[in-house]
Amino acid sequence: MTLPAVTEIVCAHSPDSDDAFMFYGLATKKIRSRLVNVRHVLQDIQTLNQKAMLGEYELTAISYHAYPYVASQYVLMSSGSSVGDGYGPILAGRHPLAPEEVKGKRVAVPGLLTTAYLVLRLFEPDFEAVVVPFDQILEAVAEGSVDLGLVIHEGQLTYGKSGFHGVLDLGKWWKKAHDLPLPLGANALARRLPAEIQSECCRLMRESIQHSLDNSEEALNYALQFARDMEPALAEKFVGMYVNHYTVDCGELVPRAAQKLLDLGHEAGLIPHHIDVEFIR
Repeated sequence: MTLPAVTEIVCAHSPDSDDAFMFYGLATKKIRSRLVNVRHVLQDIQTLNQKAMLGEYELTAISYHAYPYVASQYVLMSSGSSVGDGYGPILAGRHPLAPEEVKGKRVAVPGLLTTAYLVLRLFEPDFEAVVVPFDQILEAVAEGSVDLGLVIHEGQLTYGKSGFHGVLDLGKWWKKAHDLPLPLGANALARRLPAEIQSECCRLMRESIQHSLDNSEEALNYALQFARDMEPALAEKFVGMYVNHYTVDCGELVPRAAQKLLDLGHEAGLIPHHIDVEFIR
C-alpha cells in the first residue's frame, strides 16, 4: 500500500497565550495528520500581516484589517478567529481622559494593519499614529513619547496594575455602535494549497481548538509560557475572552461583523478597495 505524500505546512502565529492555547493540540502532536506535517513559527502580528502580503506562510494568523491586502493569496479559515464580544483593545494613558479628547493626540499603535488601529481610526479619524512594538506601547506612554497607547494582547487586562488609565475600550464601543462582536484576528490559508490539503488544515485547526477547550487545564498550562509573566488566573481569563465558541467556528455572525468592519474601513478611505470576506471550512 502506498502511503500519501506528506505536505509540510508552516503555521505562523503570535507568541501570546490565546494563540498558544488554540494551537496546543497541534504543537504537542495531540492532533495528527497523515497528509500534513505542521511546523510552527512565532512572530508578532504586525510581522505576520507583512509576511502574509508576501504570501510567505501556508497557514498564518492575520488581522482582519489585513485581509483586503492578502485576499488574492489567502482565504479565511472558519476556525481560529479571535473575537471580542463587548470588549477589545484598550486605549490607555497616564492620566484620565474622555474619549472625545483623543482627537489630535499622538498615539502608539501596534501596527497599521492591525484591526485595533482600524477600529480606532473609525472611532476617531484625527490622531497621529506612531508604530511601536505591541509589548513596548505602555513603556512609550510612560516615558511620554506618546500621549496614549493602543493596547492589545494580555496588556488589555494588566495596564491598570501599572498605573495607566483606560480611555476607551474599542470592543465595547463597537458593540454599542453596531450590536456586533469585534473580529480582531483570523487564521488564513494559502489559496495555492490543493483542496484536499486545505480541507485537512481546516480539520486540524478545528480539532486543535476543540481539544484545548476539552482539556483546558493542560492546554492552559502550556499557554502560560507565552503569557508574559501573567498570573495563571489572569491568563486563564484572557484566554477565555478570545478562545470561545466563535473561535471553534465563526458561524454567520463573525463574517457579518467582519464584512461590516471592512466596509466601514473602505467607506472611510482607510481601505483602498472593497472586499467580500470569504471563509473556508
